[in-house]
Amino acid sequence: MTATSTRGRVVSDDTVPARAAWSAVVRKGQSLTVTDLHGNQAADFLLYDAHDTSVRYSAPDTIQAQGNLFLTTGSVLMSNEHTPLMTVVEDTCGRHDTIGGACSKESNTLRYGHHTWSQHACVENFLAEGARHGLGKRDLVSNINWFMNVPVEQDGTLGIVDGLSAPGLRAVLRAETDVLVLLSNCPQINNPCNGFDPTAVRMTITEPDDCDKPDDSDEV
Repeated sequence: MTATSTRGRVVSDDTVPARAAWSAVVRKGQSLTVTDLHGNQAADFLLYDAHDTSVRYSAPDTIQAQGNLFLTTGSVLMSNEHTPLMTVVEDTCGRHDTIGGACSKESNTLRYGHHTWSQHACVENFLAEGARHGLGKRDLVSNINWFMNVPVEQDGTLGIVDGLSAPGLRAVLRAETDVLVLLSNCPQINNPCNGFDPTAVRMTITEPDDCDKPDDSDEV
């Protein structure tokens, strides 16, 4: 098992198989470590205020606030209310995408042909996992793709190319408020975002000894 560099008590530690979904509430002050266990995997990620899911991750607000398309140490993930949801406190990969979006059956058939219609996609993962928390299709917004390499050229051209990640690389996120996290461990096999071979990722929640403790009214 790959170790995390995050100190503190481990609250949960899950390995998410290739193509699977995962979700959890991360309390204010806790940290979430996303580890690319085998390298070159893309991990699609959505984020909501755990107490009001109408407040959710906003790619435009995040990009505007940091003045950069890409996320790395110090990046603050902003909500559509322009409030901080999580902060990247450690990044050993150095390339994470904010604009590539999530694959769907519809986009797969448009890009790769109608024969891909039956293939499972991230949108289906998000819908299935989000339903466990009362979320539906209207709640899906632009997502983050951890470890996914989407370079943008000077003329604005972008592409999905071979990843820069390697086994054990990680992003560590500190929750700035109680947040609900949805993850789709991307099942994409038609482009190089997963090296055409989806693999597992690890999701570890830890908390420091002095982490804010929720009272009963904060239960989600």
